[in-house]
Amino acid sequence: MNIRIIIILFILMMISACATSPTGRSQLIFMPDNEVDAMGLQAFDNLKSEKPISRKAQENQFVQCIANAITREVGGDWEVVVFEDETLNAFALPGNKIGVHTGLVDLVDNQDQLASVIGHEVGHVLAKHSNERMSQKLGAQMGVSLIAAVAAPQTALGQTAVSLLGVGAEYGIIMPFSRLHESEADNIGVELMAKAGFNPRESIALWQKMAQASQGAQPVEFLSTHPSHATRIEDLQALMPKALSLMQQAHAAGKKPSCAK
Repeated sequence: MNIRIIIILFILMMISACATSPTGRSQLIFMPDNEVDAMGLQAFDNLKSEKPISRKAQENQFVQCIANAITREVGGDWEVVVFEDETLNAFALPGNKIGVHTGLVDLVDNQDQLASVIGHEVGHVLAKHSNERMSQKLGAQMGVSLIAAVAAPQTALGQTAVSLLGVGAEYGIIMPFSRLHESEADNIGVELMAKAGFNPRESIALWQKMAQASQGAQPVEFLSTHPSHATRIEDLQALMPKALSLMQQAHAAGKKPSCAK
């Protein structure tokens, strides 16, 4: 195919893939939502068959109560599973699936701290971050392939330059967007928890606990897909005035979650 036609098709695809996140940020999204949801459903089914699931009634009721209050703000049917895993983790997948590890349940002091994590993870789903990440990788791969086709490097130096473009795409496009995704999910999540009636101040307390639990064992922020704990806490503090106002509105509307650990 003529290189000019390839370039035109590539540009048209980029333009047609433009979308907007819940925070108003421009996104590049190629994948159909139903395909991404199907991937999420399959991944969640695999996890349920591979990882042990908690059968402790109180633990499950605590997590389910919080998740229900959060997801009530966004609508839809959500499946929530507590996995027997000591790591400090939780996740939400396309297709409305939420997983929480028992290690995280043990770490939190109250409902509000766990609500900040679940709100954050639901924020990833609402902002279609999984779709965007896959689209970024696809776009980066196509861009590098296009440059290689146009340049057609024959020398070792030229081929090395193309391989470095791939590294640049990884650390200059995909990973910074992943950090941005984390920050955006924090933004969406703290508003979600506040709208549900949870105390958004506890999101800061939670990440202070996470920082202590990690004991400094965190990668350099530039090469990490997550913001540093200090950056995350600073950003959350800036969000507090709006979040506290949303919590007050929720309380005035009778939204006062009471989820006992």
